Amino acid sequence: MQIINKFLKLQKLYIFFISFVLFIIIFFTTFLHANTFKISDVEISSPFELNFNKNKVIDRGFQVSFLNLLTMITTSGDRNKIKNIRIKELKSMIDSFTISNENFINNEYFAKLETTFNKKKIMSFLESKNIFPSMPLKNKVLLIPILVDIEMDSIHLFNRNIFYEQWNEKKKNYELLDYLLPSEDLEDLNKIQEMSSSIETYDFINLIKKYDLKDYIISIIYKNKNELKILSKINLNNSLKIINRKYAQVNLENKKDFEKILENLKIIYEDEWKKNNEINTSIKLPLTISVKSKDYKNIMDLEKVLISNDLISHFYILNFNNKRTQYRVIYNGSPQIFFNDMTSKNFNLILENNVWIIK
Repeated sequence: MQIINKFLKLQKLYIFFISFVLFIIIFFTTFLHANTFKISDVEISSPFELNFNKNKVIDRGFQVSFLNLLTMITTSGDRNKIKNIRIKELKSMIDSFTISNENFINNEYFAKLETTFNKKKIMSFLESKNIFPSMPLKNKVLLIPILVDIEMDSIHLFNRNIFYEQWNEKKKNYELLDYLLPSEDLEDLNKIQEMSSSIETYDFINLIKKYDLKDYIISIIYKNKNELKILSKINLNNSLKIINRKYAQVNLENKKDFEKILENLKIIYEDEWKKNNEINTSIKLPLTISVKSKDYKNIMDLEKVLISNDLISHFYILNFNNKRTQYRVIYNGSPQIFFNDMTSKNFNLILENNVWIIK
């Protein structure tokens, strides 16, 4: 009988360790794929002539992809710190790439490039340039553009407002903010026109409440002959910031002038969003998380959160037995931010002897 009991105990232990080995394989495979940045749908082309070199065309595609990635995770000011990067150094940060939709049309080569960058190497590169990247989080915001024509003494919210009409006509795939423009409502327009003399202090809260979005941007564009003054009230993550910009020698009827202003405004708003989601890679806080080894659902849920959280530079299994599994996490933030983030993901955490225990 004792021999049978020992055999059953060994069998249970064997099943546990086999399951755990399979879990580790799945875990590391998932982590490998999530620890990358992927830039897709980059169009590459070149004349198909005697000196055609496909490798050089792909290299140019890598440079465009890298610039698109930087545009997603760094502010415009930080990107200026990166002047030139050698193609050899750039390639060292690429894990893989795929070429699709290759075509030769009228002696011209066309294709689409998808490039997968190693996240850890990208982060290390930016850290060497003293640049703190941002989490590439997409966000939907309410945008209220108001055009004030000082010459004509008129306010335009919908009609005859080129910013309202054309704001969403062009969207680049590396832009993180998705803008929702207010629907045309005569009542809203009348209220704003009534407050024309004090539009900068007007409370837009009733208009904002209609759209059930916590983040919003109010742009008041003053047009006076060939000059623009733009006041932007930017509310992101419950933080309000007011920015003023002036533009001289501008003709809004000129397509290039308008697109330049529009692009500049979008860069300003994208930069403010990125500043809200900055990853301070200089902070390397080691955390230990403990979870029940037999609670596979909690383990898988925890993995997904750890993998998807860009404030976590890396993590690994510290130790495990048939009761508890411990993870070591290197976190680019404070313990309070970590606790708030995990709580928002429905994890019940308590701190005991410097170990975060998941209940």
